Amino acid sequence: MQAPEKNLAFELVRVTESAALSAARWLGKGNKEAGDGAAVDAMRLSFRSLSIRGKVISGEGAKDNAPMLFNGEEVGDGDGPDVDVAVDPVEGTSLLAYGRPNAISVVGVCSQGSMYNPGPSYYMQKLVVGHAARDVIDLDAPVHDNLTNIAKAIGKDVNDLVVFVLDKPRHEKLIQEIRAAGARIQLHTDGDVTGALMVADPRTDVDVMMGTGGTPEGVIAACAIKGVGGQMLCRLDPQSYVEKEAIEQAGVDIREILSVETMIRSDDAFFAATGISGGSLLGGVRYTGNGAVTHSLVIRAKTGTFRYIEAHHNWDRLMKFSAVQYD
Repeated sequence: MQAPEKNLAFELVRVTESAALSAARWLGKGNKEAGDGAAVDAMRLSFRSLSIRGKVISGEGAKDNAPMLFNGEEVGDGDGPDVDVAVDPVEGTSLLAYGRPNAISVVGVCSQGSMYNPGPSYYMQKLVVGHAARDVIDLDAPVHDNLTNIAKAIGKDVNDLVVFVLDKPRHEKLIQEIRAAGARIQLHTDGDVTGALMVADPRTDVDVMMGTGGTPEGVIAACAIKGVGGQMLCRLDPQSYVEKEAIEQAGVDIREILSVETMIRSDDAFFAATGISGGSLLGGVRYTGNGAVTHSLVIRAKTGTFRYIEAHHNWDRLMKFSAVQYD
């Protein structure tokens, strides 16, 4: 028997925990830049303790002119495997700023050279399903047809399906079509990584995610969807002329349909997420006076293992060697 390979997800969760612990101090204080910046600083410092040679392929902050780990930034201690990294220290900065549910900290990692580089793209159209429906979806098919095929694949009536959609003006027609097909809808103001995770997580009621969201978030979510055997079909969907022109100048084909397999081209992929504000996916950070409790999810693509982690942090011991800022 061979010794099992190291599961990097267990290392990555310390990074997302650090970011969540730092960001959660800003919950409901109305300053999303400060909360995001605290998470970025904690994540950057925590990465230094990981035995990897990582390069950030997709850092979410550029889309929002927010604090960020920048594209091309090297992370890790310079030892260990060469990996591509996608990060979002706070997915849902507005959720954090206004004290709303489902703000999370997320990281996706895969072997070097196997992660899709979104370049100057900020937005993409997405269709996400779990394992049972992975082979029956078509990004160009009518909404009614996709929902009918998905319902049949998972053994439900269309009227029982729940579809995650971001509550944005661009989705007005999509929402009408979903309702016309008879499916139910969960509208969320932000957080399409969360939406993809809800599709993957058997504890939630969400069956499908549809609509246009962030491209960096799509790359991150692909690490998780790959791990649970689901499918995500995407196509770049620029929301401005400037974005469209930048993509074309970069030589990227806007018409290409991407899948989990083309966005994450290796089974050596890992994902970690930690809740910041409490929600239907993960519990939020709960401060206890002398410490805190965090709730996380880690996924390893090669084995398909899906783990939930509840961690109890003790400030007196943690602060002797940790970079987490809690005051």
